[in-house]
Amino acid sequence: MEVKIGVQHTPREIVLESGLSAEEVESAVSEALAGKAALLSLTDEKGRKVLVPADRIAYVEIGEPSTRRVGFGAL
Repeated sequence: MEVKIGVQHTPREIVLESGLSAEEVESAVSEALAGKAALLSLTDEKGRKVLVPADRIAYVEIGEPSTRRVGFGAL
């Protein structure tokens, strides 16, 4: 699952591929925004952990993983 996190006062967004389902990511974001956790903590497919302060989250996009195209053929 591809997850994009916008952070306040930061020009770039955080993009990661997570092994979690959309519902699990949404649950983690909801808990962080509700104040149950001070940090949004997600782990990507390579085992790296991303921590974002809950009060700095601007937006979260949850989508399907993008397929990578190979070659120089027509689109």
